[in-house]
Amino acid sequence: MVSQMPFDVPCVVGGKEVSEKISAAADAQVRSNDIHDQLTPDSINTTPLCRWHAASRETVTDAIEQSLKAQREWANTPWYDRATIFLRAAALVTGKYRWQLVAATMLGQGKNVWQAEVDAIAELADFFRFSVKLVDDGYKQQPLLQSNDAVNRVEYRPLEGFTLAVSPFNFTAIGGNLVTVPTILGGVALWKPSPMSMYANYLTHRILLEAGVPGDVIQFIPGNAEAVVDQCINHKDFAALHFTGSTQVLRSLWEKIGKNIHKYRSYPRIVGETGGKNFHLVHPSANIQDTVVAAIRSGYEHQGQKCSALGRLYIPRSMERAGWVDTFVKEAKRIKQGGVTNHENFMGPVMLVTDQVKDDFS
Repeated sequence: MVSQMPFDVPCVVGGKEVSEKISAAADAQVRSNDIHDQLTPDSINTTPLCRWHAASRETVTDAIEQSLKAQREWANTPWYDRATIFLRAAALVTGKYRWQLVAATMLGQGKNVWQAEVDAIAELADFFRFSVKLVDDGYKQQPLLQSNDAVNRVEYRPLEGFTLAVSPFNFTAIGGNLVTVPTILGGVALWKPSPMSMYANYLTHRILLEAGVPGDVIQFIPGNAEAVVDQCINHKDFAALHFTGSTQVLRSLWEKIGKNIHKYRSYPRIVGETGGKNFHLVHPSANIQDTVVAAIRSGYEHQGQKCSALGRLYIPRSMERAGWVDTFVKEAKRIKQGGVTNHENFMGPVMLVTDQVKDDFS
């Protein structure tokens, strides 16, 4: 994959790669006049992993309009036809595209091969499969008791309007999950990926299209976070925000949506996950070596750049006297850090958070 860098990542609207005229008078087509690089975090000054093309205001407008036109037909698609598409996507993730996704996640997000496999393959495929299973279970639940003169049934309807999915830098799988949950349920979505996970998310979108998701159902619109998000949440048919990122950004978006409530055709849903850290509370009966290994992995896998990372540790005084801290320090000193292509390295690079991507940091 390294020899093929940089990859080209366009906006994808209606299942087609977007191109624009260089000028009103010119016939020549280009992807976009607004081009950015996704750098590999361990080699900032070398060849970028990909060059991505930011969506213009016209591109976002087109994506919204095409999504809304596709909404009714997709909602009326039989459930088992929809379910089959996402199960096929899971098979593509674990099969045909497995190594491409792993490599894209390693190079783009600085994960070692183990972390990349857990994220981009196991978790992403699980999201697709479990979401189908949960929706199927929900659809099958019907009222058990009926009156003598009537038959009651529950019929689920997707949201009316489009969902905006804003995904984070640190997990390939989260991007795939945020954009597919509303579409598995029969809705339509616009996907604004993080600049630091661009290529892995682009591959995920390609997989969804190849699996059979109609091009108008999921639109891929990379771009300036504030511009793209503001344009979407100011639209009357905005129906939901599906977000993973920083607490500050979610609060800001929630406030903007609240102030826009008079504009919308319905009441938008907000589903947001924000950053945080875990804590460990170790019981006196716990095994020292086992809890040290658990703390090392929780605190230092992916360089601690995830919301499940260990941020605070509580151990009883008796375990401290028994050598818990000394064992932890000894194990921590054994950690190797370096480039992700060297599989002896447990930790990779810390990702650079620039002004361009800080709003996506979680």
